[in-house]
Amino acid sequence: MAKIEGRNPVIEALKGNRKLDRILIKNDISGDKIDWIISQARRQGVIVERVSRNTLDKLALSHAHQGVIAIGETLTLVSVDDILKYAYQRDEQPFIIILDQIQDPHNFGSIIRTSYAAGAHGIIFQEKRAVGVTPVVAKSSAGAIEHIRLAEVTNINQTIDRLKEEGLWIAGADMQGQQAHYQADLKGKIGLVIGSEGQGLRRLTREKCDFLIKIPMLGELGSLNASVAAAIIIYEIVRQRA
Repeated sequence: MAKIEGRNPVIEALKGNRKLDRILIKNDISGDKIDWIISQARRQGVIVERVSRNTLDKLALSHAHQGVIAIGETLTLVSVDDILKYAYQRDEQPFIIILDQIQDPHNFGSIIRTSYAAGAHGIIFQEKRAVGVTPVVAKSSAGAIEHIRLAEVTNINQTIDRLKEEGLWIAGADMQGQQAHYQADLKGKIGLVIGSEGQGLRRLTREKCDFLIKIPMLGELGSLNASVAAAIIIYEIVRQRA
């Protein structure tokens, strides 16, 4: 069983396909969102319990439950082929985000939120040496995790090879990129690789990319947060695909 913490994540879980067992709500909170959660939960046959803040604090992993925690089935992940199939079913060129050992759950959640908002068809992330799907990731995604396709793979580089066979161009976000993100051709079938917070892209992953792009840094800071960099490039892809 998995925990979903926070009002918006629980609302999106109720809107999505995840099967919930029960929802715990702090005794003394109310409002439109709480009313909607209770009403929708009852329609779906989900048990609603009023509990103390202390009970919620003991259960919470994100430390930001906002008085609401849902307990239900683990989020269903998909395969890389499922993501590709989804794009083709929509008669669209695949637009996929690839995460190379992202370890901060807040970054992962923020990237999920941006990717879903931008219309990406899915996100691929590595099984080991990277953050997985956790309550903190779900909370940071503001519920977007319930709607976007996520594929966990054992080897990112082999997955990149698979995507290349499918005709995707693989762009790596790297401070040593040959061109600025707005100068690169990011139209068509595209996979965007975002590296880890501390190390960026690993050497072999960098070499697997068809080309590297950078975000110009005009100030004195050396780099941007991984989720911020991802958002900037993702929306450049959206602009070019418009």
